[in-house]
Amino acid sequence: MADSIRKVDYFSMTLPDRPGEGAKVLAALAEASVGLLAFTGFPRGKRAQVDVIPLDAKKFNVVAKKAGWTVNPKKTGFLVQGEDRTGAVLDVVKKLADAGINVTAMDAVTAGEGRYGAIFWVKPESVSKAAKLLGAS
Repeated sequence: MADSIRKVDYFSMTLPDRPGEGAKVLAALAEASVGLLAFTGFPRGKRAQVDVIPLDAKKFNVVAKKAGWTVNPKKTGFLVQGEDRTGAVLDVVKKLADAGINVTAMDAVTAGEGRYGAIFWVKPESVSKAAKLLGAS
C-alpha cells in the first residue's frame, strides 16, 4: 500500500508550562467529540506551545472559542500515513529537498502493526508546491 499524504489545518496556542495544561485542552476536545489527527506540545521559553491538528477545524474553533483559548490563525501542514519501513520518512524528505523545499519541522512515529505516521510543515510559500509534488489531497 502506498503512503497517503494530505494537507491538514493546524492551530497553535501558547499555554502555561505547568502540569495539567495539555490535559485540560485534550479533555475539552474529547468532551466535545473533536477527533484529532495529531497533537504535539513543547516548551517555548517559559511557556509551552501546543499544536492541534483536528479532524474538523470548525468543531475545533467552536470549542476553542467556548474555552477562551487564544489560538493563532490557522496554518497548513501535511500528514503522512503508511506502511512502516526503513527510509519511509526519508522518501518524503528527499523528494522535498530535491525540489528545493525546506521542511521546517517534522514529527514521525511508528503506529504499531507495521504502520507509521508523520506530520511536517513547510514555509507557507512552499505549501502549494509541496502538495503538488507529493500528490497531497
